[in-house]
Amino acid sequence: MSTGPTHAISGTAAWGAVVVGFGAYDLGHFTPQTVVVGAIMASGAALLPDLDHPGSTVSRTFGPISKAASKAINTVSHAVYRGTRTKRDSNRDGGHRGLTHTVVFALLAGIGTTAVVQATNRWALPILLFFFCGLAVRGLMHKWCPKRDAWAISGTSALLTILCWSWAQNGPEQAPALGIAVITGCVAHYLGDAITEQGCPMLWPVPIMGRLWFPVAPPKLLRMKTGGKVELSLILPVLTFAAVWLSAAALQRAGAVPWLEWDLLPGGWSSLPPVAAG
Repeated sequence: MSTGPTHAISGTAAWGAVVVGFGAYDLGHFTPQTVVVGAIMASGAALLPDLDHPGSTVSRTFGPISKAASKAINTVSHAVYRGTRTKRDSNRDGGHRGLTHTVVFALLAGIGTTAVVQATNRWALPILLFFFCGLAVRGLMHKWCPKRDAWAISGTSALLTILCWSWAQNGPEQAPALGIAVITGCVAHYLGDAITEQGCPMLWPVPIMGRLWFPVAPPKLLRMKTGGKVELSLILPVLTFAAVWLSAAALQRAGAVPWLEWDLLPGGWSSLPPVAAG
């Protein structure tokens, strides 16, 4: 897997690109509140797939609760892998890079998020915000692992949730956008894993070369070592710049920064009128 910061920031960058892209092709418009809440959920969702690994840093996000959930997810993922693998798939144990690392999981997570927020926004959205805030904070601070860090992460997540909820109580009408944010974060994770040495079986259950769990990856020369110099010195800085720029462009597109005269959208995108903040 890529490191936590790389995953979390890739989720933010990908969400900004989705918001800008939707506006460019007139596929939908987002309020400033949805842009911000979606960024949090996409950043957290970019860590969500790694809950299938009980030994991962993200599995310790909420202490014993997230550890127990991680073990359960790992067990289910392992069972699905063993039950669907072909003779050409590796005979491995463990559920890491299994079910939660597939587009099927991303779609289910996004659809589930949309359905829950639409049905029970008053309490469901704050809970989801708290959960995804925690994953995002843990991902960004992956080396911060004191004995009781779960309490600090939970407190930080609660504070962020309260701030966002008091400002962005527009869940039901924006539920589909939040579902898209979760899908976006998961897919960003898969792409990050795909360029590492192991690849990512994101296209399961599509058969590729006789394998259902085919590890999608570029040629070996283009893959990077997790936590290596390429990731930390090149990929992470580039993603950070992209995340900041695309987030600012998304907010500008949503009409949140009318004082910013410089158009952050290139070419034809700049001709589209910004959406009034709602």
